[in-house]
Amino acid sequence: METNFRNTNIDKIEYATVVGENKLLRSSFSWMALAMLLTSLSALLFAFTPGLTALLLEPTEFGGFKPTMLAYVVMFAPLAFVLAINFGLNKMSFPLLIGLFVAYSIVNGISFSFIFFVYNVGSIVNVFLSTTALFAVMAIAGYTTKTDLTKLGSILMIGVIGIVIASLINMFLKSSGMDYIISILGVVIFTGLTAYDVQKIKNLGHEAQGSAIASKLGIMGALTLYLDFINLFMFLLRLFGGRKD
Repeated sequence: METNFRNTNIDKIEYATVVGENKLLRSSFSWMALAMLLTSLSALLFAFTPGLTALLLEPTEFGGFKPTMLAYVVMFAPLAFVLAINFGLNKMSFPLLIGLFVAYSIVNGISFSFIFFVYNVGSIVNVFLSTTALFAVMAIAGYTTKTDLTKLGSILMIGVIGIVIASLINMFLKSSGMDYIISILGVVIFTGLTAYDVQKIKNLGHEAQGSAIASKLGIMGALTLYLDFINLFMFLLRLFGGRKD
């Protein structure tokens, strides 16, 4: 009598697990890539199209420029979009969630058009490419590592809260030294969070496999990775970006 202790076929279970993980990661990275494309295009359009730039900056009586009301709206609107997506995840339909995510990407891009007025284009491109390379390395590390990064993620999230508070304080102090320290910490924190978030999405891919919310998790994963990339880029730009004279 033959006793088969592998009636469940462990090979198929392992394969199904990998497929689930990869499906959510593919979805997250695909939506993130779309968001980055929309952000980049909207930033370039509003930075280099005079008619659109005029919607953000208006001339002053002293010959300079000042932000318009629309400029202030697009500066603070991204936060509202992120909060709406996070808190409305379970109540929103998938198409509505996509619409908000796309709108957020575009509005965020409009707000990023201001960096072209502060930094040299070549410097922005170099920092963007450096950010892409660093992000890719940490994403691969997060996917392949066998180490559980949960504790590291908790520490890094505390670090995020710390740099937010420090940044608010420095708005009043206007200390260049403190700004430099905040930027260094920001790079370290979001570099680590990239690996942590990729591992987290990978694990969610296994847990959410076949569930009704799996599609929505793809958008949430994309939003998380997008925020990691954007924050990493901005902190690196503050450190290494060449400002215009």
